[in-house]
Amino acid sequence: MTETPTRIYVDADACPVKDEIYRVAIRHGVPVSVVAGNFIRVPHDPLIERIAAGSGMDAADDWIAERARPGDVVVTSDIPLASRCVKAGADVIAPNGKPFTEESIGMTLAVRNLMTDLRSAGEVTGGPRSFSPRDRSAFLSALDQTLRRIQRRRADQAATSQG
Repeated sequence: MTETPTRIYVDADACPVKDEIYRVAIRHGVPVSVVAGNFIRVPHDPLIERIAAGSGMDAADDWIAERARPGDVVVTSDIPLASRCVKAGADVIAPNGKPFTEESIGMTLAVRNLMTDLRSAGEVTGGPRSFSPRDRSAFLSALDQTLRRIQRRRADQAATSQG
């Protein structure tokens, strides 16, 4: 059984860290699928592919969720997409560097749903805080650490299966 290589899936429509993803992916030699509803500009590099998933509601999310597997990394701030990808076994990171895990995704989804209900009732008027240089730095660190952890895990599994 051949293991598929690690791939980074980017929920690209509102992703503020695309350039950082490209740099880390190229340094690690990991392919990237940049998924958006429509056309999005990406660097000309054989490791980076652009996917126009279509303009339908959640088309980009569905495209990513159908492909994300253990050993892959998904970058998204979309909590329902993060939940689907965590359940599929992928490592999921928000653009601010926060990991979504099996342990945290249930509470994160519940808080998101509560805030949506409060906003629709007119109770909450503010949005999320603005993206900061600290968020960008935390993301870079989280992505690099995640890729290294996946590489170590795969090397350990290969050594165990041979020995």
